[in-house]
Amino acid sequence: MLKLNRVHHIAIICSDYQKSKHFYSEILGLKILLEVYREERQSYKLDLEVGNQYQIELFSFPEPPARLSRPEAAGLRHLAFEVDDIDEAVDGLQANGVITEPIRIDEFTGKRFTFFADPDGLPLEFYEK
Repeated sequence: MLKLNRVHHIAIICSDYQKSKHFYSEILGLKILLEVYREERQSYKLDLEVGNQYQIELFSFPEPPARLSRPEAAGLRHLAFEVDDIDEAVDGLQANGVITEPIRIDEFTGKRFTFFADPDGLPLEFYEK
C-alpha cells in the first residue's frame, strides 16, 4: 500500500489571470508565495498559500477550453476551504459581489457549509470548522 502524506498542491487553470489572481489573493485572502511568467508557454503560474498548509497553483494559458460544471461532470467535483465562522466568510464574499448558495447543514456531521464559484465557475465550498 502506498503511503501518502498529504495533498501537496491543487492546480487551477483560469481564463482571466488578473481577475482570478484578485479573487484568490484579495477576496479569499490567500497569500501569494511566488508569481512567474513562463514565456515559452505564454502562461502565468501563481503559487498561493492556504492556512500555512496547502498550496494552490493558479495557471493561465491562452484560450483554455471551458470546464463543465453544470450538470456535474465526472472528475473533481469542488474544492472546499475550512473556515472558523461561515457567517463571517459568507459576508466577506458577498461584500465583494460573490454570490453564495444558502448555508446548509451537513446531515452527517452537523457542520454548516455553502457553495460559491470562482470567476471561471469552478465550484468552491466553505465548510465550518
